[in-house]
Amino acid sequence: MPFYRIYMKEIKQITEAYQNIDFSKTQAALATVVRVEGSSYRRTGARMLVLESGEWIGGISGGCLEGDALKKARLAMSQNKATLITYDTTDDDPYQIGVGLGCNGIIDVLITPLDPQNPNNAVRQLQSCIDQRTPNLIVTVTQISKSRSDIVLGDVFRFDNEAHFTKVFPLKELNEELVSSIVEALETTKSVSKEYILEEGTKITLFLEVIPPAIQLYVFGSNYDVYPMVRVAKELGWRVIAVCNPAKMHPSLSQMADAVVPKDYQPEIDKFTAAISMCHDYETDYRNLQMLLNTDIRYIGLLGPKKRTIKMYDRMAEEKIELLPEQEQRIFSPVGLDIGAATPEEIALSVCAEVRAFFSSRDGSSLKLRPKPIYEN
Repeated sequence: MPFYRIYMKEIKQITEAYQNIDFSKTQAALATVVRVEGSSYRRTGARMLVLESGEWIGGISGGCLEGDALKKARLAMSQNKATLITYDTTDDDPYQIGVGLGCNGIIDVLITPLDPQNPNNAVRQLQSCIDQRTPNLIVTVTQISKSRSDIVLGDVFRFDNEAHFTKVFPLKELNEELVSSIVEALETTKSVSKEYILEEGTKITLFLEVIPPAIQLYVFGSNYDVYPMVRVAKELGWRVIAVCNPAKMHPSLSQMADAVVPKDYQPEIDKFTAAISMCHDYETDYRNLQMLLNTDIRYIGLLGPKKRTIKMYDRMAEEKIELLPEQEQRIFSPVGLDIGAATPEEIALSVCAEVRAFFSSRDGSSLKLRPKPIYEN
């Protein structure tokens, strides 16, 4: 299963802040991590929106690079010109930004001034990705060896479909090779940088960034433990739909969740969707399990002890309902990671951690025991 690095919450925060900027009074720029070599706190795709006043939203590191990036962003705004900054935290030079922090990595940060009159500026392109339920891909020019009139450093192009992309992307000689790389990136869900040499010898580097949609979580139930589950998932930036009896629902649930739907609602499933049945009613949870197994959903969590789920399996056998091995692999019961959770809040933490581990293709064990680096790409 691919690893999904999902920054949708940060993207939403940046786009919402962007909409509130009064560009008649201030300027703004977007800083994006476009390359990482070695270790770093944030990976490619991490962003921060920088305002001329010194405010910023998001982040490109654990706090060690933001101050310097702010200075560089102000310079880029004043010159109205994108710039690529390299931070080398492997250097022993005490005057190097980020030295001594233990990151031991090289980070390229692209800083792009934002033109509110340009409908295709970097933030506008990100904004178009937010409500999509399939992976998006953004192509960003991160290096170019010679000045050109048709394409410049910091230009951003969203790949929506091949026909439209090849029409708007100015370097027609790259279309065939570039589209092939884009398709591969989308299939593997791995962002990648590609270097090309144009016919007249110009070198250009393009960052092909895959942006998956936010995790979508269906929470079945209307008891009090549903509320911390929804709160934790929303804090993570997930799309959360509560499936419950409206008569038993407190009004605050509709304010927390993205949607509240009745019990007979048929979930809209994609490969970024998980579901948790926590109804505390055997018959209801059993019906939910049957319904979810008849969809393509990849993660089905059942709250409660293992013996309760085994009872459901036995009942399915008695009712001549075949449970295939690949179906059973989609069922997580008891749901959650083994962290000793006891309270509803701790259970929500345990469950959401397991869901995130699942979509990251990780086993959820302690990083202390991990033989590989924290980030594999």
